[in-house]
Amino acid sequence: MMLDVVIVGGGVCGLALARDLAKAGTSVAVFEARERLGGRVLSVLDQASGARLDLGPTWYWPDTQPVVTRLVDELELESFDQHDTGAALLLADGEKKPETRSTPRLHAGARRLEGGMASLVEALAAAVPPEAIRLGWVLRVAFDRGDHVELQFEAEGERRFITARRAVLAVPPRLLDEHVSFEPPLDVVTSDALRAAPTWMAAQAKALIGYAGEPAWRADGHSGNAFVTHEQAVLGEIFDACDARGARAALGGFFALSAEWRQAFQVGLSMLVESQFVQLFGKAVENGEQHVQDWATEPFTCASLDRTPPTDLPEYGDPLLRRALMGGKLFFGASETAREGGGYLEGALVAARRIGLQLLEQREDEIMAPGTSDRSSPDSLNGSSIERFREWVASKRGPAFANYRQRLNFSLSNGQREQLTQRAMLGSMEAVFKEALTVIQSLPFDHADVGVERGRSDLTPQVQKAFEGFIQELLDQVVEFNRTSCALSNFPEEHRLAKDYIGVTLADVAAAWREFSLDANRILLEKRVC
Repeated sequence: MMLDVVIVGGGVCGLALARDLAKAGTSVAVFEARERLGGRVLSVLDQASGARLDLGPTWYWPDTQPVVTRLVDELELESFDQHDTGAALLLADGEKKPETRSTPRLHAGARRLEGGMASLVEALAAAVPPEAIRLGWVLRVAFDRGDHVELQFEAEGERRFITARRAVLAVPPRLLDEHVSFEPPLDVVTSDALRAAPTWMAAQAKALIGYAGEPAWRADGHSGNAFVTHEQAVLGEIFDACDARGARAALGGFFALSAEWRQAFQVGLSMLVESQFVQLFGKAVENGEQHVQDWATEPFTCASLDRTPPTDLPEYGDPLLRRALMGGKLFFGASETAREGGGYLEGALVAARRIGLQLLEQREDEIMAPGTSDRSSPDSLNGSSIERFREWVASKRGPAFANYRQRLNFSLSNGQREQLTQRAMLGSMEAVFKEALTVIQSLPFDHADVGVERGRSDLTPQVQKAFEGFIQELLDQVVEFNRTSCALSNFPEEHRLAKDYIGVTLADVAAAWREFSLDANRILLEKRVC
């Protein structure tokens, strides 16, 4: 039997897509290489506390991630604020006691799910027919068979073949490049794009410890948040992992040790983890139930290239990975292919929605008789397009600051110590400008009445005006965040930004702004000629 759509990958992207397609009446099947669903989402039951603890994605941010927020509400999942009340700790010298810091809203409005992030996976899977989900199927080859796609899997030690009209590979791009063959082979540009998309958090590891009884650190006035910045640190960032009511006690942390050092210290790693928790919070956190997940050892998460973490925050959403291949029959999914929220749960859902719309549109085209299309032509009025662009820019104000924080945390976790704010803010704005050019390119304009004076389109100032106040608002958020950041308190020049440092940072952003303005004007002039 030939299926309408085969989805390879039972993570959040694949399951969300399968749910949407099943609701639309499309025959679909999900093939997952692991013996469990969820991909990088992994929630384990801790016997000591009775809670499920997240060893993979833990949070989502309603202020900047609307897609996952809406889905949580739609699925009626119970969510709660990440606990940040109380003092945070900073351990900058392994021979001294930790210092306390006041860090309100350290996690910037992050929320967690009751029962862990696996609750989201379970809710998505429940909307897919059970017989449509198959575990332990590893994709090896994807064939273009003209009017359909044939996929060769390895399952239970045997080669098995599945045919479908469409196939979606909801798998991190680098894993596809490393482990899957394509017949005919992919072009060089697409292969390069797959390799150039680092798998988010693939080389990272987390430790969670659950405790019987209530969280002792809260009784001592601590939030559970801590940062360890000395060279011998085992865990770099620590957080409160209790349940919504604080009745089930748990702490979590991200490893500061590289994948190689984690392997070298594997025998004594559990003791080192507990020792660091005790150094921070005292003997009350001894003898908990410990869980460690090293994603760098997961063959279905970490590609060989991922074992060397990138030196800067990855730019996800390469257009080459968002197009359909094999004549519109093969699609790349996974969070790393999304323009919005790449690497996060948000990105996985954005990718699923993008592919779902493409697949349903293809189906509509196939069943609609020639000449009966009722689609209206896009509105080409300049005022409408400029307004749409303004709305888009307004929607990026929150995500721009979230992107700044991601870049800052990425630099800190990779041992960078200089120009942290400068690079993070510049990178955040450059990402917005880059995406804005793509939006401008996609908008329709009527150039009949648009003038050009000294090489500048009359539309260019209107495009620029959409960003009025954008950079200053981001700077204000950056200054306030840095001032209250426990992680930056060990870096005085970043913690309280001097006027000269701000001036240098704004000069870099201004240069990026000028480059964006020139590129936007060029696009508008080229569209005029076309």
